[in-house]
Amino acid sequence: MTRKQLYREVAAYFKEAMPEAKTELHYDNPFQLLVAVILSAQCTDKRINQVTPKLFEDYPTAEAMALATPEVIFEYIKSVSYPNNKAKHLVEMARMLWKKHGGEVPQDLKQLTELPGVGRKTANVVLSVVWGEARMAVDTHVFRVSHRLGLVPESCKTPFSVEKMLTKHFFEEEIPDAHHWLILHGRYTCTALRPKCEKCGLTHLCKTFQQGQISR
Repeated sequence: MTRKQLYREVAAYFKEAMPEAKTELHYDNPFQLLVAVILSAQCTDKRINQVTPKLFEDYPTAEAMALATPEVIFEYIKSVSYPNNKAKHLVEMARMLWKKHGGEVPQDLKQLTELPGVGRKTANVVLSVVWGEARMAVDTHVFRVSHRLGLVPESCKTPFSVEKMLTKHFFEEEIPDAHHWLILHGRYTCTALRPKCEKCGLTHLCKTFQQGQISR
């Protein structure tokens, strides 16, 4: 099977299995999504959704959060991973967002990645989820699943190289959904430890499974 055929088969499967794939983070506007994605680094969406309601109630806008201090924000997010760094980044991000963009989240990769705590992955999530742009955010789930399925070769050893390969081979209109397909598949089925291959509808296509590198 060619790589082109593999992508078509994988896309067809997910379109049927996950027709409405979307982020599991809770948010009401672009600023809240940006905050939630920053917080979600190396932390579960479930935990973030437990933390953000009170945070968003008290700091609903970039202007409000810009007036806070990292010490105050820390108290809201202390149950997430790396709360000290994230509290600092959130306040600095909000201040820059207010000062340079009038509190509005910019629809621009370069401007987004200039914000404290915002890397390429976070920026791609916001651009994809909020504006439906053909951006492939590569987290640990996307990285793992794309390698296991054989969507990317072993030579793709960085998130950026995986991003380029996936955006090249998925149809442009599929990419916003494909981001969620791979994340959710990695989160609930193709897990890092003890993947649930018996529940997976892609084992007939999966390079790792077919080569016996995952126990059947």
